[in-house]
Amino acid sequence: MSVIVTDKGFAADDWAHGFRAADTSPANDCACAVDLSSDTAPDALDKHVSAPMIRIDFPSSADGRGFTLAAVLRRAGFTGRLRARGHVLADQYAMARRSGFDEVEIDATLAARQHEAQWLARANWQSHNYQARLRG
Repeated sequence: MSVIVTDKGFAADDWAHGFRAADTSPANDCACAVDLSSDTAPDALDKHVSAPMIRIDFPSSADGRGFTLAAVLRRAGFTGRLRARGHVLADQYAMARRSGFDEVEIDATLAARQHEAQWLARANWQSHNYQARLRG
């Protein structure tokens, strides 16, 4: 079971349209989200800009390539829902939001280890960065 983390805390997954691998063509009536791996080449992202949702995999909390992919997608004009999935830690939530993610999908085991309060402590991500502290 997955848990979705947003600025409001933990929630159930409300995406009902399914997911498809980035290298497969959608069915004609598919409003599916696109699954991207962390090693997706940034120059391959343009073809996914019109997807309703993109989910980027984080195979390890030490693998930050997903943050770069999110930022590149947003700069390319992606306005859909952007989700990080996998080994994203509560400490990385502010970075995920700043790079363009709308939400994070974690498994129930991680949610049990890193309680909702730990994620909510980073939900005010726009105010808690070094630039905001420097501005005073």
